[in-house]
Amino acid sequence: MRTLRRGWHFVDVCGMALRYHVRGRGGPVCVVLPGGPGLSWDYMRMPALEQGMTVVYVEPLGTGGSARLPTHPYGYDRAFHARAVDRLLDHLGQESVYLLGHGHGGRVAQYYALRRPDRLTGLILHGSAPVGGAELEEESRHQFDRFIRRNQANPALPAVIDAARSLPTLTDERLLTAAARRVFPALVAHYWGRREELSPLRARMRLSYVSSRRADGTADPVDDRQALRSLRVPTLITAGSYDIAGGLRWGRELQSLIPTARLLVLAWSGHLGHVEEPERFAEGVQDFVAATRPAAALRENLLAA
Repeated sequence: MRTLRRGWHFVDVCGMALRYHVRGRGGPVCVVLPGGPGLSWDYMRMPALEQGMTVVYVEPLGTGGSARLPTHPYGYDRAFHARAVDRLLDHLGQESVYLLGHGHGGRVAQYYALRRPDRLTGLILHGSAPVGGAELEEESRHQFDRFIRRNQANPALPAVIDAARSLPTLTDERLLTAAARRVFPALVAHYWGRREELSPLRARMRLSYVSSRRADGTADPVDDRQALRSLRVPTLITAGSYDIAGGLRWGRELQSLIPTARLLVLAWSGHLGHVEEPERFAEGVQDFVAATRPAAALRENLLAA
């Protein structure tokens, strides 16, 4: 199928061009939603998964090479992104896929799963949380304080702290990207011990100025706790022990809320477990896929009968 050929492609979403990238070949299709909002798609590359799956990396509307709304930076709420996912699946010719969302992309993915469970073979919530807003921000501040205490003797720490304080005030994408790169050591578990390995990813990271608010600028509240109790899509949750944005508190809470969920704890990871512990992350996803595909195949056969 041409829409799943390796490389980058475009799909029209409400008159706007959404760009996506295909890697891997064969096996089930896994659609990947990056986080931020506004992070560039390529930090989510997962070569180990691409060995046995067709992985579709999305550049959400408002970011990267995808189009922007006339109301930019507003209008990119979860309902808007869910419509884009629906259109993408139609374009790919896929009735059912695995949907993997990271961080903010995870909150979009769980929103989609609650509304279109019929289109998902499985859901992978990678560093996600059941809530947003003040509660998520407070927990992130608490985890950032833990990061500071762990690294208080490091002379590079003040630059990370200053960048974290500046991020919410920035709108220029060049300055946003520079600040995101300075904050990067806080996103992983042990940056300074793995600098040579992780610094190329840090140098490639880009951040677009985009908001998850509605088009009129009003907030799009996120609290999926009650709704997630009814979710019946097979779900894998990942949580890094050192994650300042989507860590163990949220991973355990998601597991307790979603009846079908299993939890993969990445003990030596921060927010980027697919990079920090790629083998364990890939094995966890592959085991999840192996456990859920037979059920999906049976469902498809019954529908075809």
